[in-house]
Amino acid sequence: MAHSPRGWTGARTPSGLKRVRQAERREAINAPRRTKAKTLVTKTLRIATGQAEGDATVTLAEAMSALDKAAKVGAIHPNTAARRKSRLARKVAAAVGGATVQTAAKITKTTGAAAAAKAAKARIAAGKAEKAKGAQTAAGKAKAAIARAGRTDVETTKAAPAVPVTAPKARGRVASKAAPAPAEKPATKAAPKAAAAAKAATKPKAKAAPKARAATKSKAAAAPKAKAPAAEAPAAKAPTKAKAAPKKKAE
Repeated sequence: MAHSPRGWTGARTPSGLKRVRQAERREAINAPRRTKAKTLVTKTLRIATGQAEGDATVTLAEAMSALDKAAKVGAIHPNTAARRKSRLARKVAAAVGGATVQTAAKITKTTGAAAAAKAAKARIAAGKAEKAKGAQTAAGKAKAAIARAGRTDVETTKAAPAVPVTAPKARGRVASKAAPAPAEKPATKAAPKAAAAAKAATKPKAKAAPKARAATKSKAAAAPKAKAPAAEAPAAKAPTKAKAAPKKKAE
């Protein structure tokens, strides 16, 4: 049979169990000393700021003595005791001088969780932007503004690609920008009718083409007939000259 159940995650060996007992006994002795030192520090600050009644110098001496005793027995580290005494002395001096001093160990939250998360994201974004840009001059800021304006223009043109297509149709109209949209639907419906009309118009022209050719052929055939009387004209003029010649000889 096992010495301890398998679900146990603590010490199992005799030396490990002894260390656990020692830690518990040490905590029972040192915890009250740490608590007493913290209580005296808070009390001193409250008296120094006027939140409680008492002598600030007396409570300051008691708080420093409690910190030294806690450091001496090992309840806190000696450097921790020295740091807390130094901070306490500076805060008491500032409070006596009329400055605002924080008495609580932790700062109370004045904003909600959502607002705090939003502020944290804003700080992170600002820090990243500063790291990316670095120290900017006036010329650098002007270039960045020009580049930003160009990007916004490109984004607006990409967001509205249908504007250039409908712009020529709406040049002569005074209607709103939303007017061309309903006008396009009847145009699409009337497109098959227009195509059929165009086909019907082209078919008669194709049939009439042979007639036009025949007419041109008939004109070409009639052209020699019209020239024939022109060739007979000299023959008609010749007898007149022949008749006139004998008359002159007879004289």
